[in-house]
Amino acid sequence: MKLKELEGYLQDVDVFDDPKILLEQYPTTPHIAARMLHTIDTRYDDISGKLVADLGCGCGVLSIGAAMLQAGLCVGVDIDKDALETCHVNCREFELTNVEQVQYDLTKLELGKWLKLFDTVIMNPPFGTKRNKGIDMVFLKLGLSMARNAVYSLHKTSTREHVIKKAKEWGVNIEIVAELRFDLPATYKFHKQKSVDIEVDFIRLSFPEKSGDPR
Repeated sequence: MKLKELEGYLQDVDVFDDPKILLEQYPTTPHIAARMLHTIDTRYDDISGKLVADLGCGCGVLSIGAAMLQAGLCVGVDIDKDALETCHVNCREFELTNVEQVQYDLTKLELGKWLKLFDTVIMNPPFGTKRNKGIDMVFLKLGLSMARNAVYSLHKTSTREHVIKKAKEWGVNIEIVAELRFDLPATYKFHKQKSVDIEVDFIRLSFPEKSGDPR
């Protein structure tokens, strides 16, 4: 599927009706989601036919895009029941059968059967406000524990050095695949501007040859 075609489909994915500020619910734009997924698929061959996890999937734009790119199965995990219901409706409207949703608080997940279960993990994690400081690294480390091949994620460019430092601590390879601009629309009452552009890094974490669990 061509990039423009994928982005066109993702334009029709419904997003949050009533986003929850404590969960930092900001939808991944179709523009960014399409470019992430198209790159993961065409440059790294990490979607088609693969078992994919979408952590903090929200309303499912990344899960749906991965499914359209012929993921063997994409499992979207989120704490929010309302977001997962929207994700389910989206998948039904697109007639996708290779997406599943799981409700779980990822910060409390005991790996068990999830350890190294997935070929690929994709995510747009919470960036971490004062209340949720460090949660982006929690998601990232969890993704590494769940993935066999690679983890793809978005993080504020301003935190790049910290992310690179953590990757070195965990003994994994990190690649800044692209620098993107995340158009953050006014979502909550306290937002004064119509939208704000945030510079974000699209990163890929992978394992050195013969590497084990990054922990």
